[in-house]
Amino acid sequence: MKRVAVFGSTGSVGTQALSIIASNPRRLKAVLLACRSRIDALRRQIEQFRPSSVAVERPDDAVTLRREYPGLNVYCGKDGLNEAAQAEQYDVMLNAIVGVAGLEPTLAAIAAGGRGRTIALANKETLVTGGRFVMSAAADAGAAIVPVDSEHSAIFQCLMGNEGNAIRRIMLTASGGPFRGYSSERLRTVTVGDALIHPNWKMGRKITVDSATMVNKGLEIIEAKWLYGVETSKIEVLVHPQSIVHSLVEYEDGAVMAQLGFPDMIVPISYAFSYPERWATDVRNIDLISLRTLQFDEPAGETRRSLDMAYRVMRESEEGGRDSAAIALNGANEVLVRLFLDGRIAFVDIIDTLERVLDSHNSRSVKGIDDIMDIDGRARESALSFVGRRRVALL
Repeated sequence: MKRVAVFGSTGSVGTQALSIIASNPRRLKAVLLACRSRIDALRRQIEQFRPSSVAVERPDDAVTLRREYPGLNVYCGKDGLNEAAQAEQYDVMLNAIVGVAGLEPTLAAIAAGGRGRTIALANKETLVTGGRFVMSAAADAGAAIVPVDSEHSAIFQCLMGNEGNAIRRIMLTASGGPFRGYSSERLRTVTVGDALIHPNWKMGRKITVDSATMVNKGLEIIEAKWLYGVETSKIEVLVHPQSIVHSLVEYEDGAVMAQLGFPDMIVPISYAFSYPERWATDVRNIDLISLRTLQFDEPAGETRRSLDMAYRVMRESEEGGRDSAAIALNGANEVLVRLFLDGRIAFVDIIDTLERVLDSHNSRSVKGIDDIMDIDGRARESALSFVGRRRVALL
């Protein structure tokens, strides 16, 4: 039986992961749950899964849970989250934390777990901000990084059985989000509600906005670089509105491998748990006859700028080992998406401000985790200064 730690247990990916654990009681056991502030949801999970430990952000919540569950080990705050990742005994860590906050627990889990531990990574910011360090640490420790994002899970699966064969291209697919085909003028009037209606996927609020701006796909370009060790010039993006082909890999002989499936996160989460095996799920079959057509287009329009920014920061990383621009891009985006969701800036302000932050950033090499967090903080400050401090409260 695999012991599982679910970081971000009350979010979209976390709750789906727990449904898989519930469906496989002889194979999986949730031993550690971590969430930020949805304590009522966490209580229900404690009652159902009976973990030995939990981690929460707020001290008051920790005190309450210790009182309500005397035998439960409760960690608290950022330091507590990292301590839980390091101290607890588990075989698989599902990291579904949102944002750069997921980086340090990943590194802690790798350092403490050693050979045989699997990091099921749904937190792309871990690799966007610390990819060089994370992949090196995992290789040194003998830990496996198994991606949970549907696109990267697809690539991971397409690479199985082809170890050592040269890759000609990796093709990441993108639905295009809710604003595919919108003009620049039309984007100026979209609302938060509009941005949160994804045509194919049910996801958390932050990643849904990132899909609408296509920043999410830009971050996946950076993630692919570190996961698969390929040159950025070999990573392409295809707009695929049906979200049936989750990504493709072309080998040097011209063969193209693709992973297809109904758009449902249960499949990549289950595969991360079962790897290298496959376990049955109740995800419905694809009806290719009724689909008839699978459409692929080049990215175009205003949101194409997000992809251009990702390629820009990765060129700087490849040409001179200057990884700081990717960290700045991610940090600025996190604060801008939060401002948009709070109704303090317009949708178009996200991409416009990201470009201004990158233009003002002097890229350089990164020394370690403290340096990453410093660059992240400065990028957030820069984004706030560009949108205007009189318009928003400092986050």
